[in-house]
Amino acid sequence: MPGDLIDRLRRFRDEYFPLHEGHFRDLVEKGQRPSILFIGCSDSRIVPHLLTGTGPGELFLVRNVAAIVPPYDGSSGYHGTCAAIEFAVLNLDVHEIVVCGHSHCGGIRALYEEIPAAAVNLRNWLELAREAALPIQPTNEALRRTEQRSIVLQLERLMNYPMVRERVEAGKLFLHGWYYVIEDGEVQVFDLRSGRFIPVSDPAPP
Repeated sequence: MPGDLIDRLRRFRDEYFPLHEGHFRDLVEKGQRPSILFIGCSDSRIVPHLLTGTGPGELFLVRNVAAIVPPYDGSSGYHGTCAAIEFAVLNLDVHEIVVCGHSHCGGIRALYEEIPAAAVNLRNWLELAREAALPIQPTNEALRRTEQRSIVLQLERLMNYPMVRERVEAGKLFLHGWYYVIEDGEVQVFDLRSGRFIPVSDPAPP
């Protein structure tokens, strides 16, 4: 595998980069100006740029297990996701924030399973999504509902970030909840009015 990775790096440098060198130089000289903060799961099956058809400089990415937004507490602890949200909103002035969960999420499933004792950080991290779990057996339907409930929970948490709330209420920032169904290639978008996730292929509700 290491040798294969080196080959891929060489292909990028020798084949892809020369075709887009001007764009990369512009991103350095003019700085990045992404308009979207994408908060997604670390799952290897999720490829944000592929889903959104975007390229370098267009998405500011935050990825962690289960696409969790930690509660805002204003503390000085080491909160990588919180720092990224603050940087995206305050420094980059993004106009959209997407929270993207997905089907068959291992992090969400772990809410219903025993986590290895050695995984102390993982256990503590997933407790931040505990509120989305249901008091029932983890059937496929229950897991799907929990995955979607977690997305809504993260959107609610975002609104507790002062800089996010201020811009949302001023109409300068918009929050979106996406549920990616991997096996169908379908993204469902949370509709605030109906409280449901609606496939992008469906017409918008009246």
